[in-house]
Amino acid sequence: MLKVIILDCDGVMFDSKFANQEYYNQLLSHFHKPVMSADELEFVHIHNVFDSIRHIFRHHPDIQPAAVNDYRLSLDYTPFLHHMRMEADLKTFLDITRPRYKLAISTNRTNTMLPILRLFQLESYFDKVMTAENARRPKPAPDALLEILAYCQCQVAEAIYIGDSIIDREHTANCGMRLIAFKNPALPAEYQVGSFMEVLALPPFLDT
Repeated sequence: MLKVIILDCDGVMFDSKFANQEYYNQLLSHFHKPVMSADELEFVHIHNVFDSIRHIFRHHPDIQPAAVNDYRLSLDYTPFLHHMRMEADLKTFLDITRPRYKLAISTNRTNTMLPILRLFQLESYFDKVMTAENARRPKPAPDALLEILAYCQCQVAEAIYIGDSIIDREHTANCGMRLIAFKNPALPAEYQVGSFMEVLALPPFLDT
């Protein structure tokens, strides 16, 4: 029986591609480097911040990743939050599922996740929030999912993950968890949906 629903943030809870574009281009601009290419934008949209910094600065050996990270930590993320667009039916979905299931987040965001939840008044919905900062290893390693399962005292068969990228497929496959592909029909997954309301009609939810 399904007991835990785990959500990704970017591309699932929020359309955040433009926010990510503005954020990482600001890092590059600070060090007087050109903006990201389209391929680099796709990379940073699904990878954790540490891998993303290494990737977009890979052709700039004069800039040390530690210097970029120091600047990142000093940068106020608030202006970038306003470029994020919450899925229209997310809150309705959370209102419906919160009384019936434990809810959690597993994301490759770091210190920006909690400000997002506060700004959009979503903090109270989630029992556990795992990021690339507090997980032992970031996605696609399964560490965050395993910690959520331990916290919720559930088995992997009692949980399901909603994601949108190949990183999410690897994340769930690494611990044998079912995946709901969100707005990405090309992603191999046990289930496919185009909205949160469609999630509620899937077999695991009907069983409960």
